Amino acid sequence: MERSEYSNSSTVSSEGSVQDLSQKISQSDEASSNHQETGLVKLYSVGESCNENIPECSSFFLPKAAIGFITNLASSLFGYQGSTSVISSHSRCNDSEDQSDSEVLVQETAESYDNSETNSGEVDMTTTMVNIPIEGKGINKTLDSTLLENSRNQVRFRQFDMVNDCSDHHFLSSDKGLAQSQVTKSWVKKVQQEWSNLEANLPNTIYVRVCEERMDLLRAALVGAPGTPYHDGLFFFDIMLPPQYPHEPPMVHYHSGGMRLNPNLYESGRVCLSLLNTWSGSGTEVWNAGSSSILQLLLSFQALVLNEKPYFNEAGYDKQLGRAEGEKNSVSYNENAFLITCKSMISMLRKPPKHFEMLVKDHFTHRAQHVLAACKAYMEGVPVGSSANLQGNSTTNSTGFKIMLSKLYPKLLEAFSEIGVDCVQEIGPES
Repeated sequence: MERSEYSNSSTVSSEGSVQDLSQKISQSDEASSNHQETGLVKLYSVGESCNENIPECSSFFLPKAAIGFITNLASSLFGYQGSTSVISSHSRCNDSEDQSDSEVLVQETAESYDNSETNSGEVDMTTTMVNIPIEGKGINKTLDSTLLENSRNQVRFRQFDMVNDCSDHHFLSSDKGLAQSQVTKSWVKKVQQEWSNLEANLPNTIYVRVCEERMDLLRAALVGAPGTPYHDGLFFFDIMLPPQYPHEPPMVHYHSGGMRLNPNLYESGRVCLSLLNTWSGSGTEVWNAGSSSILQLLLSFQALVLNEKPYFNEAGYDKQLGRAEGEKNSVSYNENAFLITCKSMISMLRKPPKHFEMLVKDHFTHRAQHVLAACKAYMEGVPVGSSANLQGNSTTNSTGFKIMLSKLYPKLLEAFSEIGVDCVQEIGPES
């Protein structure tokens, strides 16, 4: 702690002041142990020890606005109920003081946090300490970065949200886009219904961003399902709603990165699916203006396109289902699909789509170890797609696949390390 602005007027020696202050703090700590709250801030008991014998004691506490900021966050996050006692006790030492500029700034920051939806995500409560200068008192205060940093940077990524900038959207400059003269009340109403449906019913493995300036544009991210060669991958789709929507299906572009990992998803980004009228179909397989929706489309991508045996998605190959030759070909296709999924992970980590940067980093931070463990298991012979159970042993995987994966493994390690994943204990397999 630095000296306060009152220290020049104090008649007590520096050594004596420190000893006296230590004794006061020790006494206040003993008093505070009688209280039940165990929240993030325990300042009220120290505040009660302030008296005329320590004229500089007020400089050892945060400004009232800063304390209110911390305690408000503590209350919203953890149901902390000690904010009243903190502020009231602190005010005993500072009733006559006016708010400084720094206090007003902290108060404004607190208000901005209070206005945000705290129930939209989870905060990582790993506690570290940072020094934040608070001008006006001439001192540095140590604040808990759990509240000031993690609450902003490690909040769970929202399933559905609206963004302002869609400059990198595939359909932004499309000549089939929505003209201002084509906007009708019924179209706007239908789009708003779609938004409400997505916001209320998206599963926790699908994320959507809609564009505020262009209601006809959306971007979706899907997480590959367990048990498929696409497990733990992220797959992005740009969607445009035509002027005739919903009487015409949406237009969809897949972010392929120039790779083809599925019979329905082309290197060019074309999506071949009967629900989009880009492939033949009948009945519930095709788009229906009265019952089909964007949510249904996204669920179809995840469950029917990115499935456990995508080889049979190829036209006519479904006749091989259950046959020895067909199953053998399916295993080979899964091996290649997983290799491309891993390559897409690396590419995406280094250049994530706009507005999904946080999702890409957080997703792979949490799933990196599982991906690496799956790679090791597959190189030992566990069938690709058995991500839920990596303990079994088999020799079904091809030698070529094992060699390719062993070369890709170090690149995955490097990409995960670049986002802060601890890969020190991961030992790359022999090539």
